[in-house]
Amino acid sequence: MTPDHDWSRSPAGRTTLPELLRGHRRAAGLTQAELASRAGVGVRTVRDLERGRSIRPQRTTVELLAGALALTGTSRAAFLAAARGAGAEPASPDATSTTFAVGGNATSAAAPADPSVALPPPVALIGRERDLTELAGMLNAERGPRLVSLVGLAGVGKTALATSVAHRVAAAHPAGVAGVLVGEGADGPDVLAASMSMLGVARLSELVALLAGRPTLLVMDAVERAPGPVAATVHRLLGALPSLRVLVTGRHPVGLPGERVWPVAPLDVPPAEAEHSGLESWPAVALFTARLAQVRREPPTPAELPALAALVRRLGGLPLAIELMAARGRLLDLTELLDRYGDRVLDLATPADASAHPAWDAPEPLSSRTSGPDTRAAVSVAVTLRDAVAFSYRLLASDEQAALRQLAVFGNRWSVELAEEMLADEADRDGTVAIDPVPLLDRFVELGLLSVRGTGSFRFRLLDAVRDYAVEQAAGAGELTCIRRRHAEVIARLVARTATDLIGPRLPDAVHRLDEMSSDISSSLAHAATDDPLTALRLAACLTRWWRFRGRDVVGRQWLRRLLADPRTADADPLLRAWAALGVARLAAEHGAGAEELSTARAALDTFRQAGDVTGELEARNVLGTLLISVGLQDEAREQAEALLRLAARNGRTRDLAVAQNSLAWHEIRVGDLAAARRRLAAVDRLAAESGEQRLRVLGWANRAEVARLEGWYADAIDRGRRAIAALSELGDPGRRRRVLGTVGLALAQDGRAAEATEVLTELRAGGVEALPARPTVPRQRPDDAALAWGGPEAGLCALIEGNLALHRGDRELAAEWFAAAADHAGQDRRDVVEALVGLAASTADPSVLDRLDRVCAEGGIRLLPQESGLLYALIAARGGPAQ
Repeated sequence: MTPDHDWSRSPAGRTTLPELLRGHRRAAGLTQAELASRAGVGVRTVRDLERGRSIRPQRTTVELLAGALALTGTSRAAFLAAARGAGAEPASPDATSTTFAVGGNATSAAAPADPSVALPPPVALIGRERDLTELAGMLNAERGPRLVSLVGLAGVGKTALATSVAHRVAAAHPAGVAGVLVGEGADGPDVLAASMSMLGVARLSELVALLAGRPTLLVMDAVERAPGPVAATVHRLLGALPSLRVLVTGRHPVGLPGERVWPVAPLDVPPAEAEHSGLESWPAVALFTARLAQVRREPPTPAELPALAALVRRLGGLPLAIELMAARGRLLDLTELLDRYGDRVLDLATPADASAHPAWDAPEPLSSRTSGPDTRAAVSVAVTLRDAVAFSYRLLASDEQAALRQLAVFGNRWSVELAEEMLADEADRDGTVAIDPVPLLDRFVELGLLSVRGTGSFRFRLLDAVRDYAVEQAAGAGELTCIRRRHAEVIARLVARTATDLIGPRLPDAVHRLDEMSSDISSSLAHAATDDPLTALRLAACLTRWWRFRGRDVVGRQWLRRLLADPRTADADPLLRAWAALGVARLAAEHGAGAEELSTARAALDTFRQAGDVTGELEARNVLGTLLISVGLQDEAREQAEALLRLAARNGRTRDLAVAQNSLAWHEIRVGDLAAARRRLAAVDRLAAESGEQRLRVLGWANRAEVARLEGWYADAIDRGRRAIAALSELGDPGRRRRVLGTVGLALAQDGRAAEATEVLTELRAGGVEALPARPTVPRQRPDDAALAWGGPEAGLCALIEGNLALHRGDRELAAEWFAAAADHAGQDRRDVVEALVGLAASTADPSVLDRLDRVCAEGGIRLLPQESGLLYALIAARGGPAQ
């Protein structure tokens, strides 16, 4: 709440207790701490009384304060009377009925038509419009709930939301809207008397007559300070007053029948992949920048935007944490804030002087009636987010606390099923004995500890501050290693179940599921690699396809090689090690290191064949064929594809039949039989459709685009290629997408569409290992100025596109340089090398290039296409011999 949220105002003209206490203290020359020490009460008690946050203080407390202030005679009597709510000055007969009304259309003599506003004014809320609208609709509805509880952590914005809602619905409550702040240590009579006093009467029977069935709203703030008395008071008021509705705020529900619990969640934060240009649209970012503007003039710079997004994510969208962090922006830039406080969110503290940040609703001491020196010291120092979370943590039973510590290991959103596995009895390692976690999760939601967002199964997430605190508690109890080991086992089982869907019609959903759990996968792998490498190996062996689809082939290969080399996995199941080794080979092919893993793939194939594992053998032959092509062993690669086709047919594996036909289509292109390639690709489309394998269909479309380009049907090639690119963008597999993008770029260049081809070049180069700035269309850079040094996997394809563009413009000299660079580029596909040499020979008319072309064709078993032979006809005739 903002500084002017003071519940003590009295528009009836009386001198209130806060005013008297503050005036007498200042007249005595005492600070709040000095008065508290002299009276033997907590400084928090004095502070709350002066701010009007304790409406009905205990009589003993008031007398102690009067004695410490040396009040006598009429001063003492007025002070005690103000504490009882009678006021220090006489009130007019109708003042009590309007004292704390927000507004309305009262028509009785006891309730003027335009009552004064005594509740704090509403503040400008960010990111709460939906809460405001739905809560207002609920309280305005004729058959809406009579008791609504806003629950959540301290600092999440419950009081500010309640105040704004109360103002919004005031017109629908003509008898008034009143507010009560529950004081520490309040008992039942205190709470009831304060509630009736705020509604302008001294007795419940008077209140029944006063309201006369007119709608009234009572707002009760910080009900966790006296949960039992509050519950009893609310129950009694609702029973006696059918037209009364109650809106409460607290860290847990009141617990009455018919109560509607409304968890107040932190503000939405931008996901890690969010564009920095649109950060301001996220409520947490908007609040941060608004508070930052209060302490520094300059808005966040573009260089600070990544740190801004990371900060609000780390703060979990908790408004108080955001405000505290933004306040530190007076001295530090956002990158410095992230570096300094990113790992110490729980240590963020309010100033020791609460008046510097009156919005902070600090937790109560364990015993609010303790007033010794230790308690006074505790409440006079800065309060941290750790203290706020600790208060809610202590509301949990011991078994609930244990469950919270276990679930805190999840770094992102998780499902009920994962929680069930995580909470299974330690003796039941496989989770075969079901433990229903739903009651526990419901309890966490009630206390505002758990966020539930979205509609998918993975929609549960502990608030960041809660998770950090629970991890601290687990570490302190010596449980963290055991919890993390269990977490790794749970994640390994999840990945193993999901990996089977990475092949087939459910591939997009499976990839998305693993994307959602990516942070948990990473943390599980990192922990298990040291603590339990066998679990880590099982986990990593199932991740090969996902790593490949997400462009993480280098990192994935490193993990698999490390785990296979760990002596603690040497005795693992040979089939498990074979799958991991095959993953190493598959990922190596993605970044041009296939030659290094050729023996690895052969060994995995041997293991699968000896074990009679048909699925493993099919996959191994496919991977081995890919590696053989990359090292120029085309004939052996074709043998593997044909063996794959026979094995798949023998075992009725429709999908693997499509894989084999797709591989053989490439070999048909290699030997120049484009008609046969088209037939095989038609079979791929049919078989992939039968097996529900959309990704295979897309790969078939990509190869059809390449066939169309080689046939000279450039427009068709471009259309097919773009269709495949769009599908691959949804499915993943960035390596395949780049290759198809190269096909489209070549077709554009060969068709003379220079501007579009240049756009493709820019995108290809931007996807390289070290991106270069986009190259201008004119003048063209030459291949010797670092054009190939950027190191991208498609550098040779880019050179081939550049060569065709130069040739189309008639710049044969520049074309020759680019074609030569393309032919020399290491890792280039042999068919692309042949195409580059054809372009080089046509550009230079150098007969020596034909000799090199003959050697490459012979080594790769490649035959020139008719249009390629046509380009070289004159040169071949001049040399006096046919090209192969």
